[in-house]
Amino acid sequence: MEWWQAVILGLVEGITEYLPISSTGHLIIASGLMGLADGAQKASVDAFNIVIQGGAILAVLGLYFPRVVQMLQGILGRDPAGRRLAINLIVAFCPAAVLGVLLDDWIEARLFHLWPVALALALGGVFMIVVDRMRMRHLRDRPSQEHDLVEPGRELDIDQMTWKHALIIGLLQTIAMWPGTSRSMMTITGGVLVGLRPRHAAEFSFLLGLPTLGGATVYKLAKNLMHATQNDTPSMIEQLGLTPILIGLAVATISAALAVRWLVSFLNRHGLSVFGWYRLALCVLLIGLVLTGMIEAF
Repeated sequence: MEWWQAVILGLVEGITEYLPISSTGHLIIASGLMGLADGAQKASVDAFNIVIQGGAILAVLGLYFPRVVQMLQGILGRDPAGRRLAINLIVAFCPAAVLGVLLDDWIEARLFHLWPVALALALGGVFMIVVDRMRMRHLRDRPSQEHDLVEPGRELDIDQMTWKHALIIGLLQTIAMWPGTSRSMMTITGGVLVGLRPRHAAEFSFLLGLPTLGGATVYKLAKNLMHATQNDTPSMIEQLGLTPILIGLAVATISAALAVRWLVSFLNRHGLSVFGWYRLALCVLLIGLVLTGMIEAF
């Protein structure tokens, strides 16, 4: 892998990881257009695209460091709000932590192909448009059901979340194991569905990405190295080189930080529908590139 290819993939990962538009779909297109999605190095490139998620983790750690400190103080019994947030993140993380390990091989074999990814992009786009319209209708109307998770006509802050809200978001996050779905899409829309303000839903999604993306990054790297050792084949580091990996991580960190800042500002002014329409357009683009032979079917 050339250094400029690592820069491009790092940019794509950083910009799209926390936006609800599927980093997988964008990385597939970028890798394909650069000729990295075929041949003997495909497995290493796929692992590379997961490992550079570490840059997105570093970006959130830097931007939300006060929240991380608050959670640490909560675990030590010094901040009740921080303890509640930490518990909520653990509750939301557990479903994906369990199913991710159990289903990883099955997902790679069955779902990491053109039509499942394109379908996930399209369904996700429609889902976001519908959720946004439901939210706007909820804010206009005052439902009478006393059992609603959210007080009618009102939205929650992140500090007002309960473990039930977190569990719903965590269960929805497991759907994002389907490539092309987008972890951010499921967790942000999940937060909106349980009543969080969009920017608070995004903040919880970012924080939930710390254990989720961190676990996926370590797991994928360890799996790649173990497979190379057991089969006497080159590992990702040996095949692509250490320098491109470090470049990809650095670029992903900077671009993810900028993307997170932009998304929070955007959600303060706009809804989620625009991302849904974007996903539908991306689905059409992906299929078009494959059908015209610009990237190989996978």
